[in-house]
Amino acid sequence: MSCEGCMERDNVSSGAAMEFVLLGFSELLHLRVLLFFIFLIVHLVTLAGNTMIFMAVVMEPSRPPMLFFLGQLSAVELCYTLVIVPKALLSLAVGGSPISVLGCATQMHFFVALGGAECFLLAAMAYDRYVAVCQPLRYAALMGEGLCLRLALAGALGAFAVALGLTVAVFRLPFCQPRRIDHFFCDVPAVLRLACAQGYAAELALLAACVLLLLLPFLLILASYLCIAVALLGVTSPVGRGKAFSTCISHLAITLLHYGCATFIYIRPKSSYSPARDKVVSLVYTNVTPLMYPLVYSLRNKEIRGILRKMLRRKKIGALG
Repeated sequence: MSCEGCMERDNVSSGAAMEFVLLGFSELLHLRVLLFFIFLIVHLVTLAGNTMIFMAVVMEPSRPPMLFFLGQLSAVELCYTLVIVPKALLSLAVGGSPISVLGCATQMHFFVALGGAECFLLAAMAYDRYVAVCQPLRYAALMGEGLCLRLALAGALGAFAVALGLTVAVFRLPFCQPRRIDHFFCDVPAVLRLACAQGYAAELALLAACVLLLLLPFLLILASYLCIAVALLGVTSPVGRGKAFSTCISHLAITLLHYGCATFIYIRPKSSYSPARDKVVSLVYTNVTPLMYPLVYSLRNKEIRGILRKMLRRKKIGALG
C-alpha cells in the first residue's frame, strides 16, 4: 500500500497517545440496540455454559484424558470470549470504540494465542480418539495424566510464542491516518489494511503463524482420523463401528467449523478481503463456536452429563437441608 495521501505516518514506538478506533457494526446503526442485546445474551450463555463445564471438570477427582481436555478447552473458550466480546459490545453501545495501540496489540496477541492453543487442543483430542479406537488395550498406559498435561502445556506455550512474534511484526509497521479499523476487534487482516508501507515481514509472519497454528494441528488431526477410518474398516460389527464413530462425531463437527472459519479468514488471497463478509464470519467463530462447545460437544459426553447430574443432586440436597 502506498503512503501517498496519508495524513501522517507514525510508528508504534513513537506514539504513546496513538490509538485506533474500532468501527464495529457502524453500518448497521439502526440495528445497534437489537444486535447489542443478541450479542449480550449469547455472551452470557457462552460464559455460563463454559464455566459450568470447567467447574464440573475441576470438581471431578478422577479425570479421564478426554475430560481433562474438555476442561482445558472450556477455559480457553472463556478467555477467548472475554478478550473479544466486551470490547465488541462497547463498540455497539457507543457506535465505535477507541482502543490504544497497546490495547489493540494485547487483544490481537491473546486472540491469536488462544485460537492457536485451541487448535493444538483439538489435535490432542484427535490423538486421544485415535488411541481409544486404534489401541484400546494400551489406552490407559499411553494417555496418562502426565502426557495430557504436557500436550496441553506445549500447545499453549507454542501458540503464545507464535502469537507474540506475529503481533510484534504487525505493530512494527507504520500506520496511516485515520486509524479506523473496520472490524469489532483487532484482527490481523483488518489491522494490516491500515499499514502505510508494504509489510512483507508481517505477511511472512502471518503465513508462518497460519502454518504453525492452523496447518500443523490440522495435519495431525487429519492423520489421526485417517488411522481411525482405516481401523473402522476392519470392524465387522455395525454396533462396534457405530459406537466408535459416535465418540468422534462431535469433535469432528467442531473441528470442521473452527477450521472452516479460520481458513476463510487467514488462508486466502489478500485481494479477496471484504470487511463486511469478514465480520460476519468472525461472529461465527468468536460467538457461535464458543457457545456450541458446551451445548453440542461437552454435554454429549457421558462423563460430563454424569458430573452435572451429581452437581444438581448435591444442590438439591443442600437446598432441602
